[in-house]
Amino acid sequence: QVQLVESGGGLVRAGGSLRLSCAASGFTFESYAMGWFRQAPGKEREFVAAVSRGVGSTYYADSVKGRFTISRDNRKNTVYLQMSSLKPEDTAVYYCAAKAFAGNYERNYNYWGQGAQVTVSS
Repeated sequence: QVQLVESGGGLVRAGGSLRLSCAASGFTFESYAMGWFRQAPGKEREFVAAVSRGVGSTYYADSVKGRFTISRDNRKNTVYLQMSSLKPEDTAVYYCAAKAFAGNYERNYNYWGQGAQVTVSS
C-alpha cells in the first residue's frame, strides 16, 4: 500500500523557517520524482518544488525560489522541504507527491500525501 506521510508543519512567524518531511512507503522511492505542492484557502493547488529521480535535479516555483530547498534521502525514503524567510502568503496546506515519469514536474503525479498545515503569522 502506497503511503506518503508529511510532517513538520506548524505555526511560525514571518521571516522564520520550517522543514517539512515526507516519508514514503509502498513503492520504489528512488525510481520516482518527488514534488511539493500547496493549497491556500480559496485557491487552487499550486506547484512549489520538485526533485528528480537519479541525479536529483531540482525545480522551483518562482514564488519560492531562493527561499525554499527541496532534497531527498533515498536511504530513508524521505523527501524534505526546507522553508526559510517565510511570508504570510506561504500559509497553506503543503502536500508531497510522487511522480513515475520524468519531465513536466508541475503535473501528472501518481501518489499524494494527506497534507501538512503551515501557517505564517505576520
